[in-house]
Amino acid sequence: MSITSVQNEKVKAMAALLEKKHRDRSGRFIIEGVHLVQEALLAGADVETIVIDMERGIPGELRTLLGQTDCELIEATPAVMAKCTGTDSPPPVFGVAAKPYADVSKLYQQDSLVVVLDGVRDPGNVGTIIRSADAVGAHAVVLGQGCVDLYNPKTVRSTMGSLFHLPVIEGDLSELLPEAKRHGISLVGTSLQASATCYSYNWSGPTWLLMGSESQGLSGDVLGQVDTSIIIPMHGHSESLNVAMASTILLYEALRQRRYR
Repeated sequence: MSITSVQNEKVKAMAALLEKKHRDRSGRFIIEGVHLVQEALLAGADVETIVIDMERGIPGELRTLLGQTDCELIEATPAVMAKCTGTDSPPPVFGVAAKPYADVSKLYQQDSLVVVLDGVRDPGNVGTIIRSADAVGAHAVVLGQGCVDLYNPKTVRSTMGSLFHLPVIEGDLSELLPEAKRHGISLVGTSLQASATCYSYNWSGPTWLLMGSESQGLSGDVLGQVDTSIIIPMHGHSESLNVAMASTILLYEALRQRRYR
């Protein structure tokens, strides 16, 4: 199929997915670029439609994969590509995928390592944390109240495909945190007043790492659920680390203790 008009009804429906209300209503979202489409297909994600820039043709990295999928394939003009991705320099390919089903039972495993985000609004930070969680083999990432929409195109891009590798769950922390405690999981947060460092804490048991926004930290309700507070020691003059960098340091210390003791 080829589409040349930005007024095409299918184009309008795909472009609408740039807005959260339409993503929520349809249960679909946009994945942009060769790498994200490739990762989605390799992971077996439910990709319904793939749109190729007709002037650039099918990217070489996708030729074999596209021959193995039964998703709808569309060729479109650069104007259509731009309308559906909301960018001045549209990618050579984008896809429409169904939001993945997230298995909540993964959260409560005996060796659970989960990152829980509370009010983290920056899509780049959230995407980087999901990538770090994927890299260390964490079991899931949970986005609580006040976090950026997981399926915001900027968030999706910043995950670099890790969104398709582990469960990322948008949930109510007032329900999930008490349930974790009932499963014997320790809830760990960071605090500048903590006496224990991230290196003295024992990460070998089931642990959820709770991270708040840089400006406000954890909300009062979430802070009240924390079992242990730790601090990342800093010996230079920097005042703080951003939440993505701090989360990555903590996740890699957990990995070191669990796999490389």
